[in-house]
Amino acid sequence: MVEHRIHNFNAGPAALPLQVLEEIQANFLNFDHSGMSITEISHRSSYFDKVINDAVERAKRLLKLDDRYHVLFLQGGASLQFAMVPMNFLSMNDSADYVNTGTWAGKAIKEAQILKKNHRVAASSEDKDFSYIPKEIKFSENAKYVHLTSNNTIKGTQYYEFPDTKGIPIVCDMSSDIFSRPLDMEKFGLIYAGAQKNLGPSGTCMVIIRQDMLDMENKDLPTMLKYSTHASKNSMYNTPPCFGIYTIDLVLKWIEEEIGGLEKMEAHNIQKADALYDYMDSGNFYRPTAEKYSRSLMNVTFRLPNEDLEKKFIAQAMEKGLGGLKGHRSVGGCRASIYNATGMESISALVQFMEAFEKENK
Repeated sequence: MVEHRIHNFNAGPAALPLQVLEEIQANFLNFDHSGMSITEISHRSSYFDKVINDAVERAKRLLKLDDRYHVLFLQGGASLQFAMVPMNFLSMNDSADYVNTGTWAGKAIKEAQILKKNHRVAASSEDKDFSYIPKEIKFSENAKYVHLTSNNTIKGTQYYEFPDTKGIPIVCDMSSDIFSRPLDMEKFGLIYAGAQKNLGPSGTCMVIIRQDMLDMENKDLPTMLKYSTHASKNSMYNTPPCFGIYTIDLVLKWIEEEIGGLEKMEAHNIQKADALYDYMDSGNFYRPTAEKYSRSLMNVTFRLPNEDLEKKFIAQAMEKGLGGLKGHRSVGGCRASIYNATGMESISALVQFMEAFEKENK
């Protein structure tokens, strides 16, 4: 019996499904009757083969991936992917288009600049402090890929529909909304996602890459920085993040078997976000920071009438068992990260607290 667990609204590392944590706890000292912990077994053993292969197969089923797609588990987080993508796919005469929707998209652009790779910012929402997702985008006809960040955890914006790139493969950072909804995978040549927001513990990055992207890979790179290295070895060229992959497998199992797939996961996420946004929109005490038609289903960012009230709100929320509501340090304000594992009971508790706080402080 768990004695004390708060409602966890942290942006990452973030909430995991309770039943996943309980399964880890129950089997931690003796995984699959091996007499060893999952943190002790060899990654070359049949025990771990089952884990990683199950994770790959579940990911493919959930996203309806065919044999063209490889599912990889890498280290270095999404931040390493900012550099790996242009290193692997942009040669001297190539160029890529980037859409700048905030901090993480900006970091990806910066890595292309550091590597002196040709790139173009095809659109940006910086003119309104990244409070919206650009809609009218003119992509280059000869771009090698288009780089997008599907969800902005800091500013609370998200792509509801991905742009028509006229056949140019999309490379997408989906760290904070992967497996939160179905995707039309034909648009994507590569997806990467740090696990710590919506998929598992920190330390693992999932990469989903299509074979035609692998075929475009630059060959004159260090071995560990080539996607083909990891695709050819089922993510086990070197010792992988075994515990992270095990947890991801259990989270995917939870989505597939307990939730019922990505369509139902999306419906659940919409219900949660609507409850929060509808309450805030019903008055003027809480102000969402993202424009209405770009609001994230994963990160609900908002302000109160002044910073003193925001500090009081965050402190009193924590006293009531509502944690992680402080906005990112770069922007301040408040933020409720409501990833897949956040249940409707947590949303209800938050809305009830918000109602009471507003009455006391209006």
